[in-house]
Amino acid sequence: MKRSKTSKGWMQEHLSDPWVKKAQAEGMRSRAAYKLQEIDRKDRLLKPGMVVVDLGAAPGSWCQVVAPRLKPDGELFALDILPMEALPDVTFLQGDFREESVLAEFEKLLDGRTVDLVLSDMAPNISGNAVSDDGRMMYLAELAMDFAKAHLRPGGNMLIKVFQGAGFMEYRAAMMKMFQTVHSRKPEASRDRSAEVYLLGLQKRQA
Repeated sequence: MKRSKTSKGWMQEHLSDPWVKKAQAEGMRSRAAYKLQEIDRKDRLLKPGMVVVDLGAAPGSWCQVVAPRLKPDGELFALDILPMEALPDVTFLQGDFREESVLAEFEKLLDGRTVDLVLSDMAPNISGNAVSDDGRMMYLAELAMDFAKAHLRPGGNMLIKVFQGAGFMEYRAAMMKMFQTVHSRKPEASRDRSAEVYLLGLQKRQA
């Protein structure tokens, strides 16, 4: 199939992106790794010994950043519907975490430990229709919040990607009820025209 001018333009921009080139040179699975690195430098989220869950982890670039930071005795669980190539010190569970069977398997792996940090870089495939894209993004964000409500310990943190569109302010307000503090982060590695922003919830409140 012949590529459209739009897809050709995107591919040319992607291949010339300095963050993409940096990821390729440094063996990172995607440019998203540098978004998490920047946020962690600012907010110091990752510490040795933590239990961390990465939702929508494939292809694994955030896992590449997180796993080394948790040594020697931390644990990183990565969940995704899509397959992901194995990474050292990462426990990967393929499946839909909305399903009871997948959650039961995750809880078995957790083995009674509490989760210190929930990460989510999930995003829908972009259609170009802002209303539709915003709605699907908020749906994923709400799934991540529900997961954090169920599994994140009191005092724990959550970092999640959202779009600054329909539903954003309502979602931020819901996070402010759940966490002591909520910050917005727009890393340098995020494309300027992208509507994505990361919301960081610190210190989950007692239920």
